[in-house]
Amino acid sequence: MKLPADYISKMKNLLGDEYDAYLASLSEPMNHSLRVNTLKISVEEFLEISPFNLEKVPWSENAFYYDESECSPSKHPYYYAGLYYLQEPSAVLPAATLPINEGDKVLDICSAPGGKSTELAAKLKGTGILVSNDISASRLKALQKNIEVFGAQNVIITCETPEKLGEFFTAYFDKILIDAPCSGEGMFRKSNSMISAWEINGNQKFADIQKSILKEVVKMLKPGGEILYSTCTFDPIEDEDQVQYLLNLRRDLKLQPIEKHEGFVPGNQKWCSLENASSDLSDTVHLFPHKIKGEGHFVALFKSDETAPDENYNEYSDVTMYQPRKYREIPEIEEFLDHIKGIDRSRLEFNKDKLFLVPKDCPDVKGLRVMRQGVYLGELKKKRFEPSQSFAMILDSENFDNVLKLKADSGAVIKYLRGETIDIDEVMDNQESVGDKKTTDGWVLVCVDRFPLGFGKCKNGVMKNKYLPGWRLTGNI
Repeated sequence: MKLPADYISKMKNLLGDEYDAYLASLSEPMNHSLRVNTLKISVEEFLEISPFNLEKVPWSENAFYYDESECSPSKHPYYYAGLYYLQEPSAVLPAATLPINEGDKVLDICSAPGGKSTELAAKLKGTGILVSNDISASRLKALQKNIEVFGAQNVIITCETPEKLGEFFTAYFDKILIDAPCSGEGMFRKSNSMISAWEINGNQKFADIQKSILKEVVKMLKPGGEILYSTCTFDPIEDEDQVQYLLNLRRDLKLQPIEKHEGFVPGNQKWCSLENASSDLSDTVHLFPHKIKGEGHFVALFKSDETAPDENYNEYSDVTMYQPRKYREIPEIEEFLDHIKGIDRSRLEFNKDKLFLVPKDCPDVKGLRVMRQGVYLGELKKKRFEPSQSFAMILDSENFDNVLKLKADSGAVIKYLRGETIDIDEVMDNQESVGDKKTTDGWVLVCVDRFPLGFGKCKNGVMKNKYLPGWRLTGNI
């Protein structure tokens, strides 16, 4: 790995005697982790069924290291069922650090591809609202898929500028996470392309972008609310300087201590270049790859003083609650919904032959560029209802009346994930299913163990595969 001379000089200045250890760490293999989806399964239950040898990530309750040379979690059926998310260990820290209470209104302003949003949604436990935003429409495709795989229902996905969001959501959010665009110095071990990008872009370009985001974010925070700022870089102008800039923007913000684990390095006031820097930045945290099992990261947590809000940010948003278009009973849709327990019909919205499940506490976001609001349930086609992949992912084996539970280690579950037709009698004869209840004709919820993968449609013992083509398993296991 060839590092730019300017970068080497900077890191020697920051790390001093530790520079050689840092440089050596870049030649070591990366660490890998998975984060359990507590919307679908408890950590304890997952550990009981996990086929992987796991080691706890110290700064998270539900993240675990795994050895990539021993296993491939991305190929296991549990991954397709959304039981976990594969995430670099240091990248787990921001969402783990931001305190989330049930019922909170939460913004993830730079959310793609969804690692942090999926954890925020899990911490909300189906309550409140999560606005997951990214300015890049192309990056939102991965975000949407990850939100859907996780089975999160209370999410609005937007593609807006921070300026538009700041104007729309004045003093609206209880919690805001900013995983800011950055120069990516902490990811040099992960990808040589990050080094090339650093040589082209440097640090100042991203520092300017970060300030433009922070300037809008402060407008959207309620008094008493909290902001989590993070980057995957080491440069003080993107880390310590941005922390001080945010503190200067809104005087009622105070840094909050972050639990220090072995190898965590406190932020350094001396590294801050702002002339008016006066705050102690030791409550912020740097993660360096030579000191922890993970890549480079920086995290800072802020809390607004509810009793003394900043006079510049005390106007509240006039965002109103969204009123779904009244759902009228349609026989073809009702026939399908009759197979399901627990669907709140007051949250259903039918629009242009498509059926949606609107979040319970959904704000009216008319005027914003919205990619998804709640859950897309399916479409009425030629007087028949076709349920969506995202519909399957919010269900479980107990609330659908026609279920095929496949064993995690069966050949049948692999055939399903590859989009192949399933012979029900063959599955039963080979004892590849969980239990002995035979699937009947009609729509089938296909599960691995009790966890949904998608739909199929059965006729005369043969199930036509309805697993979404773009999600299908490819290659060898």
